[in-house]
Amino acid sequence: MAVTRIFDILPQLLEKYNKPDALAAKENGKWVKYSTQQFVDNVNNLSYGLLNLGLERGDTIAIIANNRPEWNFTDFAVQQSGGISVPIYPTVSEHDLAFILNDAKVKYVFVSTAELYKKVKATAANVPSIKGIYTYNKVEGADHWTKLVEDGKRNPKAKEIETIKNSIKPNDLFSILYTSGTTGNPKGVMLSHNNLISNSIACQVLAPFESSWKALSFLPLNHVYERMLSTLYFYLGVSVYYAESLETIGDNLKEVKPQIFGTVPRLLEKVYDKIVAKGDEQTGIKKKLFFWALDLGLRYEVNGANGWWYEFQLKLANKIIFSKWREALGGNVVAVASGGAALQPRLARVFNSANIKVLEGYGLTETSPVVAVNSFLPDSIRFGTVGPVIEGVKVKFADDGEILVKGPNVMLGYYNRPDATAEAIDAEGWFHTGDIGVMLENRFLKITDRKKEIFKTSGGKYIAPVMIENKLKESQFIEQVMVIGENQKYASALIVPAFAFLKEYCKRKGIEYTSNEEIIKNPII
Repeated sequence: MAVTRIFDILPQLLEKYNKPDALAAKENGKWVKYSTQQFVDNVNNLSYGLLNLGLERGDTIAIIANNRPEWNFTDFAVQQSGGISVPIYPTVSEHDLAFILNDAKVKYVFVSTAELYKKVKATAANVPSIKGIYTYNKVEGADHWTKLVEDGKRNPKAKEIETIKNSIKPNDLFSILYTSGTTGNPKGVMLSHNNLISNSIACQVLAPFESSWKALSFLPLNHVYERMLSTLYFYLGVSVYYAESLETIGDNLKEVKPQIFGTVPRLLEKVYDKIVAKGDEQTGIKKKLFFWALDLGLRYEVNGANGWWYEFQLKLANKIIFSKWREALGGNVVAVASGGAALQPRLARVFNSANIKVLEGYGLTETSPVVAVNSFLPDSIRFGTVGPVIEGVKVKFADDGEILVKGPNVMLGYYNRPDATAEAIDAEGWFHTGDIGVMLENRFLKITDRKKEIFKTSGGKYIAPVMIENKLKESQFIEQVMVIGENQKYASALIVPAFAFLKEYCKRKGIEYTSNEEIIKNPII
């Protein structure tokens, strides 16, 4: 059966890739594995439970949780029972949470922890559409998600689920993902089954995937990037292991020994900084060898462009130095997908030289997400670019250099916002990304700038400077402020103090005021 809707993956997974560890997560210090059969059974029983609750076609269900197998059980169960999932960041502000739950008219919410349960319960008082909250962890006084699973086992609705599945078309809405806007409230990006499936299928040729592979997952599942990667993994029978947290990734890599993982540049920067710090600690010949290998890696070019002598030295460096880098990532890594922000070309060079293929890509929530990516296909890596545009997707440039995208991956539109949709997708169906770019060698897309004021840190976090600036300017001490930090570890602010107010403040507090230059050095100020 052809996979045209996301839930079509499950029967294929069972038939072709039946394995003991389709999904795994660490619970209380132990890896708990779910077989393909358990995965499918949990999804089916949960979807029967949702129907028994009275879930109707088009009802919205929010998932607010860390990455864990239950996330996927819920996601697939909602899909095949005709619902629409609304994944939300666990760190969401109370204001945005209330807005999203009301905007999407969410009926049921699945949360992971007691803390999130309290947060949602308090917000739910002002969200009339909410009928119930279920938790993944056991929380006193809350309904556990297994209650629905058990109810589904007692009252199975297999025929009804099949009827619903048969009525769902590939271009039907399956999820609403809310992204931060530059001002005001988040916008709900509407994605169809075909958006995500077409993107996953186009990306399956980009690395030498095998069904025996394991993937380590730690980027948030509520973000389209990790969600598409998960869809791709399930489609190809790759086992998915969920890291405990960002702090434990190093240990989890050594335990799981994955062949692939998705990341943001910030994490690769951290790994690199850690490696260099360790090299610095060495002495004598060991230190010399380390920095000799590092220097080679930083000069790396693809396809043996540096000549035979360089390649000979690199082989040696890989044996004595870079092999330890690979061990630190578990020893089996074949590919690392990097996205969410710009990757420093030097990091791409050095990791690729060490036989850790870092494939930098580009995309947006609105494009489900991949538009272009460096890959294992012949002559498909160029450092400093986001690679060739993927199969089935078209890119062109507006007069001002803005990147426009067209293809089966482009969203259905913004939920409840026809005005914003019309602004983003023109009459010919081209999505306006707000990014400026050029095409190198007629093949490789390079991002040169952002048209919008919004920017991203190297961790892939969107920063809306105007909102922060306006908030900071509420302080009497601040005359003017400018927030900066594109592709940096964090955002910073350049502040012009309100010296008139400062003078008065110092007088009041008995602080000596000699000059503007001197007063801003005062630690109190």
